[in-house]
Amino acid sequence: MANHYDVIIIGAGMSGLAAGVRCAYYDKTVLILEKHYMYGGLNSFYTKDGYSFDVGLHAMTNFVPKTARRAPLNKLLRQLKLPYEAFDLREQNYSEILFPNCRLRFTNNFDELVAQVRLHFPDQMEGFHNLVDIILSYDELNLQRKPVSARNIVSRYLSNPLLIDMLFCPLMYYGSAIEDDMEFGQFVIMFKSIFNEGFARPWQGVRQITSALVRQYRKQGGEMRMRAGVRSLKCTDDRIQAVELEDGEILTADKILSSAGYYETLALIDPLPVTNPQSNAGVMTFIETIFVLDQPPADWGHDATITFYNLGEQFRYRKAEGLVDVKSGVICSPNNYQYDRPLKDNLLRLTCISNFEVWQSLQSDSEAYYAAKERVIRQMIDAVEQLIPPFRDHVIYTDAFTPLTIQRYTGHINGAVYGAPDKVKDGRTPFKNLFIIGTDQGFLGIVGAMLSGISMANLHVLQ
Repeated sequence: MANHYDVIIIGAGMSGLAAGVRCAYYDKTVLILEKHYMYGGLNSFYTKDGYSFDVGLHAMTNFVPKTARRAPLNKLLRQLKLPYEAFDLREQNYSEILFPNCRLRFTNNFDELVAQVRLHFPDQMEGFHNLVDIILSYDELNLQRKPVSARNIVSRYLSNPLLIDMLFCPLMYYGSAIEDDMEFGQFVIMFKSIFNEGFARPWQGVRQITSALVRQYRKQGGEMRMRAGVRSLKCTDDRIQAVELEDGEILTADKILSSAGYYETLALIDPLPVTNPQSNAGVMTFIETIFVLDQPPADWGHDATITFYNLGEQFRYRKAEGLVDVKSGVICSPNNYQYDRPLKDNLLRLTCISNFEVWQSLQSDSEAYYAAKERVIRQMIDAVEQLIPPFRDHVIYTDAFTPLTIQRYTGHINGAVYGAPDKVKDGRTPFKNLFIIGTDQGFLGIVGAMLSGISMANLHVLQ
């Protein structure tokens, strides 16, 4: 039957593409369905007024050299049958965590973070070393572990609230769906990927990764349909019998892998098994502003790759009360990596916590919506210029995307970047042939998303 496949994958993001490559390599008939015109999901790119912008990617975590064969990056490259050079990664200069009266600098050499903790928090060193030992021995890939609070466990080893908050800040911004806390397995994944391993960026940005995945997928015979959104998943008892597209076409498959999110996927099922999927969805969403500058940031005094900052007395990671919370955020310069030649454009990206409902209230009034964006951009600039040299006079172009943009391109309820707080580590749903990959399966970051697609394909399709 022409419209029957071994595997249908919903979503052409990192996890969907990686799962597709893995399944197609083993001669499965695979179809990836993507509702938009561009692959990549939140980690995509676009061109506007002659400028090229990445979406989602500040940095690729889990950077290791080619020789670290057991590291996640090299494991996934082997699983995808891609050479190490496929992503053309360049290491960060350095990154930093800036809080009032304290600054922790870190690089891709973990010893530098250890030295910084020793310098600023000498009485915490024994506990810090013990915590690191626990992290390094923890099996975050164990799909059967029950979730526990990371703050509860970390507080057993560290007693200084400032150090605890400074360690949590970058890990939360790059992976937590939970307000003011993380599940400890998620904490371990992010600690290892950011602090123990480190940051890098593909020379051409996120398109380097997505294009490599798409080429490999098509090389293995995989099929992909763009602008092919899923209207519903038809179920009978405990199985999905058919996939209905938005244009009315009906497809069938032995297995279905969905990267749309757990509750977002359940909301597609006909008849609907969950009365109000939104009640369990995540709320952590962000606004990001991208600035094109007339000179590289290092030329006007800013050479950090990524700065995670907090301006308040305490660090709060929770849904903003209004359009934006500028008391904490992320400052990223794509120019500040170890390149052998300069990037075409000079860029600075600012990211702060936002509130989906407040932006949604402006959705029907375009004039109010764009006025709010301009107001928020000024607030973000005012906040970060307390920390880095003034840059507004160097800005020649600005673009910004809000939680509404995130919701539109990911389909995530509330524009929640990291999905629902409760992860489905084994990928299983109430339906025997439907499985979750990506954000709500629980592996984080770009490398984590690809590993999610690979591991769930291995477990549920190829075994």
